[in-house]
Formats: sequence, structure tokens, C-alpha cells
Amino acid sequence: MKTSIHLENKITSKPSRYGLKYHIKTFGCQMNEHDSEKIAGMFQKDGMIKSNEIDNSDVLFINTCTIRENADDKLYGTLGQLKKWKDENPNRKLLVGGCAAQKDKYLVRERAPWVDVVLGTHNTNDIINLLNQSEDWGPVTEILEETTNIESETSPVRESSINAFVTIQIGCNNSCTFCIVPSVRGVEISRRPSDIVNEIERLSHEGVKEITLLGQNVNSYGRDLMINNKRRPYFTELLYKIHDIEGIERIRFTSPHPKDFKEETLIAVSELPKVVNQIHIPLQSGSNKILSAMHRGYNQKRFIEKIDMIKSIITDASISTDIIVGFPGESHIDFEETMKVVNYAEFDLIYMFKFSPRPGTVASDYQDKFVKKDIIDDRFMSLKNRQTEISEFRYARFVGSTQKMLIEKPSKKDERILTGRIEGGHIVNLESNKYGIGDLVNVKIVDSTPFFLKATA
Repeated sequence: MKTSIHLENKITSKPSRYGLKYHIKTFGCQMNEHDSEKIAGMFQKDGMIKSNEIDNSDVLFINTCTIRENADDKLYGTLGQLKKWKDENPNRKLLVGGCAAQKDKYLVRERAPWVDVVLGTHNTNDIINLLNQSEDWGPVTEILEETTNIESETSPVRESSINAFVTIQIGCNNSCTFCIVPSVRGVEISRRPSDIVNEIERLSHEGVKEITLLGQNVNSYGRDLMINNKRRPYFTELLYKIHDIEGIERIRFTSPHPKDFKEETLIAVSELPKVVNQIHIPLQSGSNKILSAMHRGYNQKRFIEKIDMIKSIITDASISTDIIVGFPGESHIDFEETMKVVNYAEFDLIYMFKFSPRPGTVASDYQDKFVKKDIIDDRFMSLKNRQTEISEFRYARFVGSTQKMLIEKPSKKDERILTGRIEGGHIVNLESNKYGIGDLVNVKIVDSTPFFLKATA
């Protein structure tokens, strides 16, 4: 669906915006964070300068999320507060994009008519053209139903000089009943391997040490491409190609899907020193009944087999997962099945979510099976408390060992403390004035908590 005037001859920049200040506020996932980095690159190519404060900005972009219900509430609450910001200066421009804009379409303008540009997830590369249109023709909404060009001609402006997100794939072909992503991100589209390798080589020349490969289901990367006259997943081969790039010290990836996890990928992780031993494998639920209702494509037994395979192939693997508590129809027995897997797998980290019905998803129609809020809250706390115990045990295994830490930034609370991560993704605090941002150093782990490690060098 297109709902805007589309100029045939696009203007890439306007002299009137040179020197103006922009600010980007991002809600949601790593994919959104990386989209915001790309948009910052387009704004700067247009002549604008980054501002760290909304009040000092002339152009404000809100990159929205729609994974949970409170994300929508946050969006419209934020837009309500920004009406005053707009009214203070009629020359200010307010732009809204991302997944909530893709989902809500016209509703964004209906609820916040002071927004200048509304765009979806499939046309972020066109944001400058849309901003031009809004200046020439007034408020504009453009929501496309599919992505026409996955590549951007503009380099992203990254928040970190040593870590970088690299998109290898957009969209998702799965049909999980709780998830809005296929509706707002579309079907899977993989980037060409050469484009990915070229981008990472550029990042290496810029001093980036660690990259994270992004996709909704990285295991299926390349399945939509014709490579060597075949259509099949190409993710393992991609890891080998990227590993050969000089200057890159660490390679992470997220998120894989359990049903598509292949032994060959885990063998690559174990064989390639730069690919970290951190594996994120989303469980969502341990109940076969709930997994079936979620359309996850695996059962508890198959998931546990994947955990066993990971641990047998990758030495001292650090495994994390996602779990939804209170999916419609979840009984006490179903929740205990989830806890059974948690206790068996001993995850280093769990990203926990309380079920939130999303309009447009199948699960939002399961209203007669919704679990009461107080029951969800109790189960969530049980999971949280148990995982804290497991994380305390798992993190303690590093005490007394020497680990390689990539220093990322000074601590916000104490600039004498440097923070970074070891290979498994665990956060480390190091008190030292000998090292700088981007240094990869051997540190001795001297203490642990369920959430971070303490080290000396």
C-alpha cells in the first residue's frame, strides 16, 4: 500500500537542512537499533548534525516497536508529549517509522496529526525523499507492503566504534502465533554474500573489532538466493567467509530458530576461533501443548536434543534463550514443563517476557484462554528467581580463570571502571587505567554475580 505522492525525480539533500540538528529515539530490538544507525547516516549525508537532546533538535525520528502491548502505549504516549515540542517551533520536523508505524499505518496520523512523516519498515531508504515531500507538500504517510531494495547507499552512523551490527537478512517466513514480525517485516530476504563481506571489510578498515550478524532467523540465511545453482541455507558457509576477514576479532549472530539449527553450524562455531561460543536459542515454552499452539515447529524433546548437541560440540558453550510466560492456555503443568527445560539446560541468561496479545497475531484471538495477570506475575517471578540462582552458578565458573575481554566503554557510574564482554557475552567490570576502548586483553576473573563478572589485569 502506498499512501503518498511519490516524486519521480528524488532530491537527495536540501541545502536548507545543512547544519540542522537531528535526534533519533529508538524502541525495541537490535534490528531497530541498526535501522536507526542507517537513518542517522542518511541524515548526516543530508547535512544534519547529531544532537543528544530532543529539545535541541530540529528533526526528530521515532523508530517504533510493536512486540509488546506496552510498546504501542509508549509510542502514543511519547507522540502526545512531543506535540508541545512541535508547537514550540513550527519548522521542526517529526518523523515516525518502524514496526508500529508499519502495523498501524493511518492510525499514527489519526492519533497524532502533528507528525510530518509516517513510514514503515520497507522504505527506510526513502526517508530523505519523504522528508522533502513533507516540506513541499505537507504531512505525508507512505507504507509499502514489501521491501524493494535491501541495500543502502549510505553508511550507517554507529553508536560504537568497535562493535557493529551487520544485517544479513530481513523478514521471517515462520508463522509463530504470538509474533507480529512477519506482518511488519515481511518475508525473508537475504543479502548477497559479497555485499555482506564487503561491508564487514569496510568495518574492519574503520577499526571495528566485533560484529553481530542480524536476522530474524539467521539459520535460514540464503535459502531465498540462488547460489551455485542451488537454493538452500548458506549460513555456515557465510561464517567461514567472514572469519577470513582480517581485523575482525569476534563474530556473533542472532537470532537462530531451534527447528533450523544444524550440526554443521555448531561445528563451524567450534572450529572458527573468531566465532564466539555464545549460542542464543529461543525456547519460548517447554510445554509440547503450548509449543504446538505457538506453531514453533519443535517439541520439548527436540529442543533438549538441540541443547545436548550444542554442549557436545562447543566447549563451555554459553547458552541463552527467550521464554514467554502466560501464553494463552498455559496451565500450571505447562509452566512446570518450561521449568523442567530451564533446570535441564542451565542457561547462562534468559530473556523473559509476559505474554502480551498483539493485534494482527493469531494468539490475540485466543481470548477465552488468556491467563490471569496475577498468575502470570507469580510464574514470571518463579522463573526469574530460579534463573537468578542458575546464572549465579553459571557465572561463578569463571572465577579464578583468565578470559579475553573486549573493552567497550567506561562505566557510567565510575569512569575508573572499564566494561566489556568476554567471549560468552558475559559483562565484565575491570578497574584499570592501562587500557583503552577497543583493546582485547587477558583478564583474571576475581568475583562474580548473577549478572556480571569482576576482573583484574
